[in-house]
Amino acid sequence: MPAVKIKEGFYWVGAVDWNVRDFHGYNTHRGSTYNAYLLIDEKIVLFDTVKLHFFEQFMGHIREVLGDPRKIDYLVINHIEPDHGGSIARTVEAIQPEKIFCTRNGRLGMIGYFHREDWPFAEVKTGDSLKVGRRTIQFIETPMVHWPDSMVSYIPEEKILISQDAFGEHYATSSRFDDEVDFCELFQEVATYYANIVLPFSPQVQKVLKTVQDLKLEIEMICPDHGVIWRKHIKEVLEAYDRWSRYEAEPRVLVIYDTMWHSTEKMAKALYEGVLSEGVEAKFFSLSSADTTQLMTEVMLAKGLALGSPTLNNGLLPTVAGFTTYMKGMRPRKKLGLAFGSYGWSGEAVKHLNKVLEETKTEIVHEGLRVKYAPTEEDLGRCRELGRLLAQKVKEACGV
Repeated sequence: MPAVKIKEGFYWVGAVDWNVRDFHGYNTHRGSTYNAYLLIDEKIVLFDTVKLHFFEQFMGHIREVLGDPRKIDYLVINHIEPDHGGSIARTVEAIQPEKIFCTRNGRLGMIGYFHREDWPFAEVKTGDSLKVGRRTIQFIETPMVHWPDSMVSYIPEEKILISQDAFGEHYATSSRFDDEVDFCELFQEVATYYANIVLPFSPQVQKVLKTVQDLKLEIEMICPDHGVIWRKHIKEVLEAYDRWSRYEAEPRVLVIYDTMWHSTEKMAKALYEGVLSEGVEAKFFSLSSADTTQLMTEVMLAKGLALGSPTLNNGLLPTVAGFTTYMKGMRPRKKLGLAFGSYGWSGEAVKHLNKVLEETKTEIVHEGLRVKYAPTEEDLGRCRELGRLLAQKVKEACGV
């Protein structure tokens, strides 16, 4: 697709990746985009680059707008991650910028990646600004949202926030704006992105949102490094980031398990029935088939978690161990949870799952339930009681 005029003198010159399906373990079933932006004023400024594979397409978009990429005066690197920073070295070679604006950690990171200390780096920090003609670029550091080098750039005259990874989503589309795509589909991808990329850094997100508020930034457009440009639903995406970064969740219980000989599965089904009997929404996931990326999104959005595994070699089934390791890395907080599982002789699975819940600072509502070999009707009744207990706690916590 061609370069896209966003506003007078401001263009999208990125690339759409329709075929990417894996992003360091994140299932990108709708592809992605690598967004770069061109500001034309007395000085011409390029914001960020694209994945290395798309460099020629990227340069083609710049030529559509400028003719010669060497007309670019400044390069602003808001974030160095190779998904949209992989072509930084080739871009510097192609455009020969007067200056490369970045944070201190951005400079150190680019030297680490590209081993070029001779590039014309210009370090910036929150409060610094750059006059490029009739427009100004204000820089705001956003460390650990989601890398140490991260920053955002704000153009007050246009009320545009160039937000690097924040407010983005892995979503390939020929449309460039949020009001040109299906809102429900888009917002699902925003939630998925937050749950699988940004969630571990929620305290830092709260700091950034406060900084934006304190600086009284007027925002009419948010231009992230992935996905669509926000111009209609800005309020909604800002409010969503605020909710998710405060770990607000919906009155829902997830039953997540895997099973060996169906004993833990029977327990999971009974527990699920118990939740439903309390009038609380529940979702039921077997880790033998669940998509980790989508399941992590469900975890972020739900208040209650019931984790189940049979004991295997004094531990957890590999699927359960893998997912819970991933979940711990995403650092969900303020959940209510419990563990359950079957065993043959040693029975450590529930203990290991309780440790997972403790490490995610989940409030454990019951010590957990273990069943030897196969559950009896009495055992299944106890599972239903546990489901009811968890549902009641979720209703209390969510005020429903």
